[in-house]
Amino acid sequence: MEVEHEEMKSLGAFGIYRKAYQIILPWRKIFTQIILAYILPLFFISLVNTHLSNSLLPKIVDQDKKDLAETQVPTSNHTNIFDLLSFPSASYWLLQQVTYAIYSFLFSLLSTSAIVYTMACIYSGREVTFRMVTSVVPNVLKRLMLTSFTIFLVVCTYHVVAFLVFALAAVLIAFGPNTNVGMSILLVVVVLYLMGLLYMSVVWQLASTISVLEDSYGFQAMKRSNQLIKGKVGVSTLIFLNLGLLHYVLQKALERVVVNGESLGMVNRVAYANVCLSLFLLLGLFERVIQTIIYFVCKSYHHERVDKLALSDHLQVYTQEEYSLPLKGDNLGELKQLCLVILLCIHVVDLAMAKYIDQQEF
Repeated sequence: MEVEHEEMKSLGAFGIYRKAYQIILPWRKIFTQIILAYILPLFFISLVNTHLSNSLLPKIVDQDKKDLAETQVPTSNHTNIFDLLSFPSASYWLLQQVTYAIYSFLFSLLSTSAIVYTMACIYSGREVTFRMVTSVVPNVLKRLMLTSFTIFLVVCTYHVVAFLVFALAAVLIAFGPNTNVGMSILLVVVVLYLMGLLYMSVVWQLASTISVLEDSYGFQAMKRSNQLIKGKVGVSTLIFLNLGLLHYVLQKALERVVVNGESLGMVNRVAYANVCLSLFLLLGLFERVIQTIIYFVCKSYHHERVDKLALSDHLQVYTQEEYSLPLKGDNLGELKQLCLVILLCIHVVDLAMAKYIDQQEF
C-alpha cells in the first residue's frame, strides 16, 4: 500500500475503487479468511431474516385475519399490520427484528474491526496473519462499540428533534393561514432531514475507522471524523450512496429469485443463491476496505502524513493480553449530557402527545 502523499490526496471515487482492488488482490488469502469468518454469517443472517419476513409473517397475518373475522366484525380501525397481528404474533415479529438487528450489528462491527486492523497492518508494514487478527478483534471491538453507541445516541437525539420540527410543520399546515407556505416549509424540512441523516451516516463510517487507527473513540472520534471529512464530503457521500444502492439491489434480488423464486426451480434458485452470495461477500469486503482508504485520503487532503512507525506502535497496543479501554472524562461528560438531552426531548414529546390526546378526548 505504498502510495505517494499527493497521489492519495487526489484520489476520487473511481481511484478509491481501483486502489481497493489493488490492495485486496495481493492479500486475497487473509481477506478470504476474514470474509468466511465475519462477513459470511452476515449473509446467512440476512437470508434467514428475509425468508422469515416474506414467508412466515404473511402466513401469520393470514391466520390472524381469519381469527379476527371469526371473533368480531371487521371495522375501519383494522387497517394496519398491528391490527391484524395477535399479541403473540406481534411479539414474534418484534423479537425477530430485534434479533436480526443485534446479530447484524455485532457481525458488522466484527468484520469492520478485522478489516480495518488488517488494512492498517498492511499500510504500516507490520506482519499480519489471520490468527493475529482474530486475537486482536475483541480489543478493537471495544472501541468500535463505544463509538457506535455514542453515534446511536446522537442519531436518536436527531430523530427526536426532527419529530418535533415535523410536528411543528404539521401544525402550520393544519392551522396556518397559508397551506402552501406550510407545505413548502415541510418540504424543506424533509430535504434537510435526509441530508443530515446521510451526512451522519458518512461521519459514522469514518468515525469507526478512526476508532481503530487513532487514540480517539466515542465523541472524540465523531469530532475527529467531522474534521477529516471536510473537503471530501462529496466523494465520501457518492461512494456511500453507490454502495448502499448496490446493497439494496442485491437484497431485492435475493428476495425475488432465491427466497420467493419457487417458479424458477431448485437448480436455478441454487445458482442464483451462489451468485448473490459471492456478490454479497465481495461487496462487504470492498465496502470496509474502501472505508479505510477514505480515511487515508482525508488525512492526505488535510496534509496529515501518516507516521507508519507511530501507527505500528498504536496497533501493537491491541495485541496486549490485558487490554483495557479507559473512559476519558470528556467522553463521560459528553455522554451524560447527551443522555440528558435525549431524556428531555422524550419528555417534551410525551407531554405534547398527552396534551393532544386530552384534546381529542375532550
